Amino acid sequence: MASSLEELRDLARTAGAQIVGEFTQSLPRYHPGSLIGRGKISELASAVSARRTSTVIFDVELSPAQQKTLENACKAKIIDRTRLILDIFARRARTSEGRIQVELAQLSYMLPRLTGAWRAYSQQVGGIGTRGPGERQLEYERRHIQYRIRHLKGDLERVRAGRSLRRRRRLAVPVPQVALIGYTNVGKSTLLNTLTRGAARVYADDRLFATLDPTARRVRLPEGSWAVVTDTVGFIQRLPTTLVAAFRATLEEVRLADCLLWVCDATSRDKKGQDLAVEGILRELGAWGIPRVKVFNKIDLLSSAQRRDLECEVPGGLLVSAATGEGIPEALGRLQEILSERWLLRELELPAAAPQGSWLYQSAQVLSATPLGRTTLYRLRVTPENWERLQKKLVKT
Repeated sequence: MASSLEELRDLARTAGAQIVGEFTQSLPRYHPGSLIGRGKISELASAVSARRTSTVIFDVELSPAQQKTLENACKAKIIDRTRLILDIFARRARTSEGRIQVELAQLSYMLPRLTGAWRAYSQQVGGIGTRGPGERQLEYERRHIQYRIRHLKGDLERVRAGRSLRRRRRLAVPVPQVALIGYTNVGKSTLLNTLTRGAARVYADDRLFATLDPTARRVRLPEGSWAVVTDTVGFIQRLPTTLVAAFRATLEEVRLADCLLWVCDATSRDKKGQDLAVEGILRELGAWGIPRVKVFNKIDLLSSAQRRDLECEVPGGLLVSAATGEGIPEALGRLQEILSERWLLRELELPAAAPQGSWLYQSAQVLSATPLGRTTLYRLRVTPENWERLQKKLVKT
């Protein structure tokens, strides 16, 4: 509970809230109508009135009935963890795709929570003997939101088709694909900037969900080859299902990667809980079986004793600092080892004037081309499927 409340505090501050107090209650089961008991509601309402609080945030997802009951009792806006995260995402979305995804998640969250004033549109039905109550406000709002959701899903489908086309073009280029994953605010974007050595920098900030939109950058591996590394949206405990659904097009980058670079926060006091949250989303996306390299970032913020404890806790773990660059060469080396299992190292000798040389650049990553008189020795990184196709093509010619 402590780690969850600490995270809720960070989320509230990220949303711009000023925290004036906290309440906790241990319950054998939640009250179906109000979540918490009458005594705690009375205590909460008194505190809200005394401190002139405008908003109360709950660390669990509230049902529409529970939210309405609590608002009537406390005379303040009541929001839950899901609504808070949606609000942060709405603030952070910068691209048109991100805005569509966030609005879709917000409307999907709001739809079952409509209460309406049940005011009748009695003037909508005309004619003698046909004047009735007309369409209720709630029904109108629900229909309007459902229409908007369908419209947004259509927009998102067009965005997904465009992203899929760009992805196919990128996959056609013989370069390994790596997805940066991890809990929110573990330093993924800063790490990507370090991996690219400052070229084509991406936005990075010490805030929850600082970046929502995926960004791909080319990163050079130790042997001289390249990999495309894509930064993805950060994960969080109990990430709303509406957000997972809305961001599925973006998160497909994870499922289609050759390798995952899993970034953890070395300074976190809840590493296990954060790992479980990441594992759950990876399983939901069908990406759990993808090879991965796990690194512990922010070791520059640890004392010598804390660093020794971490080394004992994760023997053989990769400790890195995106801020100072410490441990980055070792992480790239481990990443190259994993990618080498699929991107095979091969050599091919062809006549110097042979036209087949151009085919290699379309199907493989050419590390070097060494002239040997009448022939040229090519050193390649190539997938097994492309290697088989190359050999068949050479036999035919």
